[in-house]
Amino acid sequence: MQQLPQAVQACHELILWMIPHLDKFPRIRRFTLGERIESRLLMALEDLVEATYSKQKRVALVHANRQLGVLRHLWRLAFELKTISSNAYQYGSKLINGVGQQVGGWLKTIVDPIG
Repeated sequence: MQQLPQAVQACHELILWMIPHLDKFPRIRRFTLGERIESRLLMALEDLVEATYSKQKRVALVHANRQLGVLRHLWRLAFELKTISSNAYQYGSKLINGVGQQVGGWLKTIVDPIG
């Protein structure tokens, strides 16, 4: 079995940590903001898994990076709307940035074909 890249594992751990926090969102936010955050998390994970098994990794990694960018803004909105605590915001942001660093590092290893 192929070992998963660190970015995939980091994203998996982010999802495991974040979903219980999303479950605690007030009802008025759970089915809008919470749902969007969860969807972005899952789409980023799907993109990272696709990059793991694809020959053309760059497209999937760039898409995952975009998902993380939107996720950062949604997470900040959740904090500004007082849906999550300052500690949860800070820790979640740290985890999101960690995944982003992993994706960025992975992108740097990809050699573009000349042409």
